[in-house]
Amino acid sequence: MEYIRIGNSKIEKTAALAPMASVADRAYRLMAKEFGAAYCVAEMASVKGLCYSDKKTAELLCLSEGERPAAVQLFGAEPEFFARAVKIAEEYKPDIIDINAGCPMPKIVNGGAGAALMKTPRLLGEIVRAAAEATDIPITVKFRSGWDENTINAVEIAKIAEENGAAAVTVHSRTKNQLYTGKADRSVIKAVKEAVNIPVIASGDVVSVEDCVEMYEQTGCDLVMIGRGSYGRPWLFGQIRDHFEGKQVRKEPDIDEKLDIMRRHISLLVEDKGEYVGIKEARRQAAWYIKGISGAAKLRDDFSRMNTLDDFERLTEKIRESGQNGLN
Repeated sequence: MEYIRIGNSKIEKTAALAPMASVADRAYRLMAKEFGAAYCVAEMASVKGLCYSDKKTAELLCLSEGERPAAVQLFGAEPEFFARAVKIAEEYKPDIIDINAGCPMPKIVNGGAGAALMKTPRLLGEIVRAAAEATDIPITVKFRSGWDENTINAVEIAKIAEENGAAAVTVHSRTKNQLYTGKADRSVIKAVKEAVNIPVIASGDVVSVEDCVEMYEQTGCDLVMIGRGSYGRPWLFGQIRDHFEGKQVRKEPDIDEKLDIMRRHISLLVEDKGEYVGIKEARRQAAWYIKGISGAAKLRDDFSRMNTLDDFERLTEKIRESGQNGLN
């Protein structure tokens, strides 16, 4: 097994879990880690929310030992707030603190944060420096290829991040305007890797072991990060780990195994957030897990209306009793 180092963290060179807002919560991260994810990044938290003592924002920084090595991720647009926020984040003992310079959502970019920082490279540099100088915890930066196809500036952003103290960078090789459509351009990641001397983490269009291997080979990156490719498929991290350990790659789980894995995931959600909130959020997770099962459309509708853990158990038992053995 090969490893990379970011600060004091020794990270297996397999695949990491990306920070996905409203998706990669503690239960999701624990599932990824249980199956072999090398590293996890928590959902993004507002630096202003932290500085103004918002309880819900602070909860996003909570990490359990089972997730480590793990990072928290911060977003915002003012260096002074980042300097204060990283000191608050220190209290939660993250292994790494990541700066979000890639979120394309309007509510984030309209405030000058997320991917909007790629339009203000100097400000991003000031943010990275303010954060890096305020803490001994390694600071990393996640960003996209550029704002649009006419402003591909990932190399410039990576250099600025490195010059201002970033310990590593993560590149999602789509532009802000692409959102999550079209195809990720791996040549951008390769160019970033050739331009800086810090570790480069690659993200975009990795949904299989083969995709992960190709990402390493085509970009020279130091680590691969997976986001949407893990929806309802935490075992993907295990398959990738199998490959890099030289083992026979485990097969896709059958329906009974998927239901068992889904049950484990939902139980973690309920344990962490309580039954009411946990089951409400489990509706989306269940829809991902049952994708491809015969009659999935009707099942998604059923899961979308569940309100209790008993409802969940009843629906999963219904699938088992139907004797479904294959996928559409």
